[in-house]
Amino acid sequence: MKEKLLKNFAATFGDSADTKAYFAPGRVNLIGEHTDYNGGHVFPCALSMGTYGVARKRNDRQMRFYSVNQAHRGIIETSLDELKANEPTGWANYPMGVVWALAEKGYKIGQGVDMLIHGTIPSGSGLSSSASLEVLTGFILNDLFGLGISNQDIALIGQYAENHYIGVNCGIMDQFAIAMGKKDHAIFLDTADLSFEYAPLNLAGAQIVIANTNKKRGLTDSKYNERRQECEQALAQIKQAMGENPGINALGDLDEDDFEQYKTAITNAVWMKRAKHAVHENQRTIRAVAALKANDISLFGTLMNESHISLRDDYAVTGTELDTLVLAAWAQSGVIGARMTGAGFGGCAVSIVEGTAVDGFISGVGTAYEKEIGYAADFYVAQVGGGPVVL
Repeated sequence: MKEKLLKNFAATFGDSADTKAYFAPGRVNLIGEHTDYNGGHVFPCALSMGTYGVARKRNDRQMRFYSVNQAHRGIIETSLDELKANEPTGWANYPMGVVWALAEKGYKIGQGVDMLIHGTIPSGSGLSSSASLEVLTGFILNDLFGLGISNQDIALIGQYAENHYIGVNCGIMDQFAIAMGKKDHAIFLDTADLSFEYAPLNLAGAQIVIANTNKKRGLTDSKYNERRQECEQALAQIKQAMGENPGINALGDLDEDDFEQYKTAITNAVWMKRAKHAVHENQRTIRAVAALKANDISLFGTLMNESHISLRDDYAVTGTELDTLVLAAWAQSGVIGARMTGAGFGGCAVSIVEGTAVDGFISGVGTAYEKEIGYAADFYVAQVGGGPVVL
């Protein structure tokens, strides 16, 4: 792959002198959805598929970006003096946003760069192609300019770019899972304080199977930001009901009993359902990781199933395509658990499937999905990868 990328770079930018090649993974979240911006726990892992980049410093302040995946857009150019969100640049907003965010955080980049990108994550699949590109860009610039930024801070800079440059109020999970990934491990992350531990993915011979609906969606124009606002409104009413010094900062600070005690303070029925999901999903995630540590894969799968039901009924982020995939998955033999993963509104479902049943699972789910939806889903048997690297 590296040699192919270098040839592409030379064909695009004239030569490949003084270049370096890099990789950052995608991620899949096993459980803990829409909890990261609610101060709760998540349980993602990095993937072996991801985003490759080749880059070099320039002698001026020009920034030039090229995507092999979107070759029809050609080279997208800007300068360090002209960075601003600009919809016609499309995908290049993500690396531009990271450059902008670095400057906002006080990191000085005095020269431009040429950067070629090649992604192996399906765009819009919910496997964090955008966060992968953000982390990759931060990792590249940190390496080229010797900025001395930790991988955890690269994740935070990526999130800052997405929040304030791209305009999506995402939490930290995607960027953190990508920047801090560890091969054959998932990350049990408390998004309230960024404390985390690596958990070995001992699935007793089972496999992680990702199914892509192939329904495209963009987070900026989806209802992602709306869900976050609904949770914030519910939280504000709960805190008001608790009186002075409520002692909580996020819905993730509540357990199910706390929620039952204070839920009547939420005056809007929709906000109540959103908050219910955030609280219960956080507790489900804590129990799921405990089950995995106890080698209770069956309970882990049950909690995955419950997560999807909550995302469907209380958070309303699944939709026909994801529900069709998950219902078909639940109907297959050898399935331990299945749920939507990522922001929803399309994208992917993730299943844990007994190793001997994987082929039959893919065939059965694929047939049912295409019959119901009218077009095919794509399937990937996930390999759990590590974090960003220099190739």
